[in-house]
Amino acid sequence: MKIYSISDLHLDINNTKPMSIFGPVWHNYLEAIVEDWNSRVKDEDVVILAGDFSWAMKLEEVVADLKWLDTLKGIKILIRGNHDYWWKSPKSIREILPKNTYILQNDALKIGEYIFCGNRGWQLPEGQYNNEENKKIYEREIIRLQLSLESAKKLQTNNEKIIFITHYPPFNFKREPNKFTAILEEYQVYKVVFGHLHGYINPKMFYTEINGIKYYLTSCDTVKNRLVEIE
Repeated sequence: MKIYSISDLHLDINNTKPMSIFGPVWHNYLEAIVEDWNSRVKDEDVVILAGDFSWAMKLEEVVADLKWLDTLKGIKILIRGNHDYWWKSPKSIREILPKNTYILQNDALKIGEYIFCGNRGWQLPEGQYNNEENKKIYEREIIRLQLSLESAKKLQTNNEKIIFITHYPPFNFKREPNKFTAILEEYQVYKVVFGHLHGYINPKMFYTEINGIKYYLTSCDTVKNRLVEIE
């Protein structure tokens, strides 16, 4: 079993909000993703989608995008991004998910020798985000981070490796340790996958290691619409 990731697809299969308006990198990007995906992924492999899956505003509107995802190989795992407005209660989402497609929301899923868990995350409370409202949301996400990891630990019966998925970067552009990374280290997380970032990104952000944990940025436009192999 191999593990891949790609995030921030901003799907709109019904074509009401085409991503091509955001520049050439988005022209025919889904075709490029599908070509790469089909050439590499096998049915037993896992593909992580770390947030901003669809532009849909309502749950019923995301069905077409999920059907598109269902045409692709592998076991898919989704978490919520800041633009996933369609994302309502986990129960209602799971009722419409295709076979071999899963969501994570402050919980965990064991597949083989790996345990996947995750939550959306948030902007670090620094710089322009250093205000009381942002701090409150960040602290709430810290609690959800711990809930996710506690769920993973409960599933860990034979030293399975924990892969944590978050939408927002878990550190700043200097890749400095913080409360988020400290908790990940406390729970001995193996690897972390994140997205959210677009445009020009410092190459050091794509793959970095902090205190033994490896972090992968997988926003589709930044990785040239190719799946990132995590393991």
